[in-house]
Amino acid sequence: MERGERRLPRGLTLRGRRTAASGVRSRCPRRAERALAQGAGPPAGVGISEELQRAREEWEAVEQIQTGTPAVPVAPISFREALLFFETAACRRELCPPRRRQGLAALLRCLFGPPRLQPQLQGEQELALAMAQCALDDNESVHMRILQTIYKKLTRSHLGCPRYGAHWEELGFQGADPGTDLRGTGMLALMQLLFFVMDPRMLPLALAIFKLSQHETQGFPFGIMSVNMTRIVLQALREERLSRECNRRQEVIAVLNDLYAAAFLRLYRVWKGQHKSITDSCILLKELELATKRKPKQLLKSLEAFVNRSPTAEGPDPPSPPSPSSRELGFTDLCALEGEPQLG
Repeated sequence: MERGERRLPRGLTLRGRRTAASGVRSRCPRRAERALAQGAGPPAGVGISEELQRAREEWEAVEQIQTGTPAVPVAPISFREALLFFETAACRRELCPPRRRQGLAALLRCLFGPPRLQPQLQGEQELALAMAQCALDDNESVHMRILQTIYKKLTRSHLGCPRYGAHWEELGFQGADPGTDLRGTGMLALMQLLFFVMDPRMLPLALAIFKLSQHETQGFPFGIMSVNMTRIVLQALREERLSRECNRRQEVIAVLNDLYAAAFLRLYRVWKGQHKSITDSCILLKELELATKRKPKQLLKSLEAFVNRSPTAEGPDPPSPPSPSSRELGFTDLCALEGEPQLG
């Protein structure tokens, strides 16, 4: 062993040729393996032998190396509970005040621009903007519960997952840490995704979009696309394009969430119905950005019609012919919304 090299559990190497997890699978009965993965004791009828105890220790060591912290069961969280947390969270005090128009721009805005948000709704708008500036924090249990709930709902798994790992790439994030993809949207992006999977009216749509994102030729990065939906509606809010609808409904965050889902629904229908691929994403996102700013009410009506129908009315299309270049295109080659980071 070289100087300074950390002693790892038996069978685990830094080069990844073998893992202790594979050793556990080869030595433990299937029921015992599931118990180890869940952090529980052995099932009834399975004694704790010396070999099984050693396997358990090696499994926990793998989790320690992969995640930096031992795997701890995390209770799911509702959107309402998470929102209550942010209503009192310290990140709200970090909000930067929006820039005010001056001179001719202010006059034109007054004469021809959209209506201003009513004063009683400004606090809710500030909360949404504050969440967009709040970074994902590993030390905040509510943030971790939001991540775990999203993972469980999309994968339909009863088990949690490590904070870092390739499983987030399977959900459509760029790498092992979803937090690196939240540029410009912060925790608002995860909150809207939490709303998408926790609202029983929206969950069938969320699962259908997630399934389409894994299509062999029409696939796209679901997590990154979700962040782009949040970025689009957030920009519309900042430009006061949603003030009329917010004033009418006397709420802001609910309008943002519904418009997020409505934008995702529009993207899904075009992507699925017209057999789009990742090469078409740039144009589609630009068109969706314009529609969200100019015709938010039309998008919201389309969503309302969708949720009033059967949850299974919008199933994915059968496999379509492959696009010539979609398989070779990397996500970092996608063009960006104007003034924003790229999709990938």
